[in-house]
Amino acid sequence: MIAELENIKHTAIAKISTVELLEDLEQIRVEFLGKKGKVTEILKKLGSLPPEERPIVGNKANEIRDFITEAVETKKKELLEKEFQRKLETEKVDISLPGRSLGKGHMHVINRVMNEIVDIFIQMGFQVASGPEVETEYYNFESLNTPSDHPARDTHDTFYIKPGIVLRTHTSPVQMRVMEKTEPPVAVVVPGRVYRVDNDASHSPMFNQMEGLLVDEDVTFADLKGTLMYFVKKFFGEETKVRFRPHYFPFTEPSAEMDISCTVCMGKGCRICKNTGWLEILGCGMVHPVVFSYAGYDNEKYQGYAFGFGIDRMAMLKYAIPSINLLFDNNIRFLEQF
Repeated sequence: MIAELENIKHTAIAKISTVELLEDLEQIRVEFLGKKGKVTEILKKLGSLPPEERPIVGNKANEIRDFITEAVETKKKELLEKEFQRKLETEKVDISLPGRSLGKGHMHVINRVMNEIVDIFIQMGFQVASGPEVETEYYNFESLNTPSDHPARDTHDTFYIKPGIVLRTHTSPVQMRVMEKTEPPVAVVVPGRVYRVDNDASHSPMFNQMEGLLVDEDVTFADLKGTLMYFVKKFFGEETKVRFRPHYFPFTEPSAEMDISCTVCMGKGCRICKNTGWLEILGCGMVHPVVFSYAGYDNEKYQGYAFGFGIDRMAMLKYAIPSINLLFDNNIRFLEQF
């Protein structure tokens, strides 16, 4: 067996020295050192040898196994180095070529307009408030003086989660939540998502709204007009004209709607403004005394005004966007314009 082991050693050395591929080297390792390899088979036969020969043959077999193992590892490192050098020579990168620039993302037009609007009101001393999008009927309707038979409370206008729980239809409920926790003076704006059962070119089931509230002593409708006129001229430009029309809202009295000169035709009349030269942008008014009673405010001492408008509509008017759906379609060609 000693002679056989020497023969196995010489054969293995000859094969290892001439191998060129890693997969062939692995086959050689298995041939000599695997579970059914030649060296392994010798070790399995040790039990059939006379006791005095077993340690001699065993030591020799282990010596040759270690020798072949080391030879395989040495050859493996040699082949890996050759493969690495081959890749260096054949897989060169031309570093003189211009690199590929990665497109940079940017803020969505709605977020941009929302931040711009919020900044204007912060400059006037307003603070930003927020509240839940899943709201109770009490905060969404009752506390805002909206009676139970009001059309806005029907299922064709409002999404109901379950009886008494709705997806808020405006951000006005936050006004009541703020007043319940805050003594006057109060000056807040409330941007956020709201939901209504509506869907066409100018309406979406989910859209963004901005609500504003100011409460203090000696607040008048003139203060409301001054605040909104300042906002419009800062947002749309100094040349923008403004007018107020009487209107009705259950939570304000007196109430008004505010129009601005058309941002497309500059008041001359076009398809967008239906040839009137005016665009309606928001509703506003003095806070109704009933709303103050729900909040626990003394309506003899304090007065306040409130206003609300669609942020999406503001974006559409400022950038002449024809359909609100474009704001939510995730069309890259459209969004890249902003």
